[in-house]
Amino acid sequence: MTNETGALLLDTSVVIDYLRNQPPLHQKIQAAAVLYIPHIVVGELLCGAYTTGSEKALSHIREFCDACVLLLPTENTAEHYARIKAALAQAGTPIPENDIWIAAAAKQYDLPLATRDKHFSHVSGINVFHW
Repeated sequence: MTNETGALLLDTSVVIDYLRNQPPLHQKIQAAAVLYIPHIVVGELLCGAYTTGSEKALSHIREFCDACVLLLPTENTAEHYARIKAALAQAGTPIPENDIWIAAAAKQYDLPLATRDKHFSHVSGINVFHW
């Protein structure tokens, strides 16, 4: 499950389970031609590894991230973020702050988002794969 170019944007929840060797995720992620990862996801992954103090986890995270295209925020990302956050507030369906930035990247680059978090379904205009 990717877009027509085989691209896929990854959320933290999917990367964590992938790194924990969840077989169904390996097949889905390896089927993607290009994996994109927002800077926020990299930060969340590294924070988890630093919190546990696991050098092995840090190594696996860095290796995985090196195989992905890193998406950095731009002014356009901020515009999408603001619109998404405002729409969620008006609808009374807030989601975690970092996930708004991830959704903004998905919208900006028109990439399908692979996640395990159901709350992304509250964001209109993005294609979400709930794995």
